[in-house]
Amino acid sequence: MKELQWINAIPERDPGTYSGGLRCLINGEVREWKGAASDVVSPIYQKTPNGLERRQLGKCALLDGDAARQALTAALKAYDKGRGAWPTSSVTNRIQCCEAFLQRMEKRRLEVVRLLTWEVAKSWADSLQEFDRTVAYGRATIAALKDMDRASSRFVLDSGFFAQVRRSPCGVALCMGPYNYPLNEMYTTLLPALIMGNTVVAKLPRMGTLCNLPLLEDFAVSFPSGVINIITGEGSAVATPIMETGDVDLLAFIGSARVANILSQKHPRPNRLREVLGLGAKNPAIILPEANLDLAAKECVDGALAFNGQRCTALKIIFAHRKIADEFTARVARTVSTLAAGMPFEDGVFLTPQPEEHAVKRMCEYVEDAVSHGARVMNPDGGAVNLTYFHPAVLYPVGAKMKIWAEEQFGPIVAIAPYGDPNEFLDYVAASPYGQQASIFGADPAAIGRLIDALMNQVCRVNLNTQCRRGPDIYPFNGRKDSAEGTLSVSDALRVFSIRTLVAAKESPDSTQLAQNIIRGRHSQFLTRDYLF
Repeated sequence: MKELQWINAIPERDPGTYSGGLRCLINGEVREWKGAASDVVSPIYQKTPNGLERRQLGKCALLDGDAARQALTAALKAYDKGRGAWPTSSVTNRIQCCEAFLQRMEKRRLEVVRLLTWEVAKSWADSLQEFDRTVAYGRATIAALKDMDRASSRFVLDSGFFAQVRRSPCGVALCMGPYNYPLNEMYTTLLPALIMGNTVVAKLPRMGTLCNLPLLEDFAVSFPSGVINIITGEGSAVATPIMETGDVDLLAFIGSARVANILSQKHPRPNRLREVLGLGAKNPAIILPEANLDLAAKECVDGALAFNGQRCTALKIIFAHRKIADEFTARVARTVSTLAAGMPFEDGVFLTPQPEEHAVKRMCEYVEDAVSHGARVMNPDGGAVNLTYFHPAVLYPVGAKMKIWAEEQFGPIVAIAPYGDPNEFLDYVAASPYGQQASIFGADPAAIGRLIDALMNQVCRVNLNTQCRRGPDIYPFNGRKDSAEGTLSVSDALRVFSIRTLVAAKESPDSTQLAQNIIRGRHSQFLTRDYLF
């Protein structure tokens, strides 16, 4: 491995020291926080007169339980038992508020991307893509709601009854996102929750907080007071007190199953709580004997190492048939050696530092454990460490005695296991506590067809000759077992953050006339369709 160069920032991509970290949004007011705070330190080291030191980007407010409950109170007041102005407002009004926010958000693009790049060491190109994809997701959500509202505007006639069936909000939502996609994953729950009429308390991730804070004022002026509240701090200090009140109707959480279970168990009325969860995954790939090995190696390396493997959709383990396992592993190792490592603000960089030191330590432990049980590091300098940088390790052959076999590494390790019978792969998937996606690489229609039919009862997406991924965002994104609860996509998210409700009556002249009078007089937002889009 060429020595990683810790170079100082490109000026136009340097966020400087961010001064807006000690703020939160509660009840339509961007408030300054005077209490406890933590330093936000970048994983990027910079040259200083004292040597290499991590850059302090700013400070982050560590709100307490009282502040968190104030945010919840504001959301409850805005919802007002379902009678508030937001849950009873027209679809057009909610769309206009979201459009206004997205327009303001776009003007913050470079400010947000600079912070995102430096906070979690995501490459400049990937940070730009995350921002743009988030805005595009918001616009696609608006378009999907328009289509949904048009489709639900007709009355349904059946068995002597007529009804208007539409979707209503669930209530007050607590939305929590992860550090690896602190902007995109936050907004893929927050925006659909809002646009469907819920009020929201959003708790920002511990890492990736600052990149969200420039948008506080934009939220404040785009939405009515209390509709969206944004807080920061330790989950145990702010999320737990909110859940313990029993006033949360919907938990949208992306992170680990362990934390999700802790939060849901804090709710005193579990039957009231709807959960939308994006959790862990151990997505496997299988390389069949006749697979195109160049294509498979390229896709598997990208799938395993994009953003340093810190994605739930990453390929976490690869099963290669014994006939081609050695050759496939060699091609993977050569492909990894071509990847550019450097600072995330540099152009053309693929590999970047880890977000914090303990992630490097965890990767080293996986490698040491695998080697102690017979695996080898197959690529030059695999597992080498340079401060917060961990060079990807290609491990082969991986077996069931190793931690990397079953645990989700969430980092830059390519684990390759040889197999002889495809049932070994299928049994692994069936025994796994995870069930998000899988990839198949091959060319034999019969063999691939059999694998598809078996896998579709264990995972929610099978990828043919390509890596696992979330997008395009119109496709369902979900999982089985410990991987997810609920489905997120542009249209599915609108459904998961709402509930089907209806107004029904027996067919009669009087009932028909009554319904027509309500609609013509626009006396009910539920029954009255908007024609402004």
